[in-house]
Amino acid sequence: MNASDNKKLMQYIFDQLSQGNDQPFIDSMADTMRWTWMGSGQWSKTFDGKQAVLGELWAAVRTTLKPPYKVIANRFIADDEYVVVEATGQNTTPDGKLYNNKYCWVCHITEGKLQELNEYMDTQLVTETFQG
Repeated sequence: MNASDNKKLMQYIFDQLSQGNDQPFIDSMADTMRWTWMGSGQWSKTFDGKQAVLGELWAAVRTTLKPPYKVIANRFIADDEYVVVEATGQNTTPDGKLYNNKYCWVCHITEGKLQELNEYMDTQLVTETFQG
């Protein structure tokens, strides 16, 4: 796949995420996918493998946010095997707090599968929402 194909894949995934459908996103993950919350603070972490992504990260998303989980993409930038996505969440916690984090995802895609995702986010918002 080329940059254009990878960009189209991510545009499709985010079109579905904006509607609360995470299945295409999950289906696009390689078994060896690695998802990293970038930084050096308490929220920095790496999830190694699709099972860890789904079992640790995605399971937590499903319990800490009211369904459906929604993320709206604002920009896509593609270069070879990488697609950068700027996005904003449109979510609420079970107790009614708004959680509209802003994200930058740097996605490494080969053969139509997400191999790696480096996530940059507002960690102060995470702390205020989930520890405040």
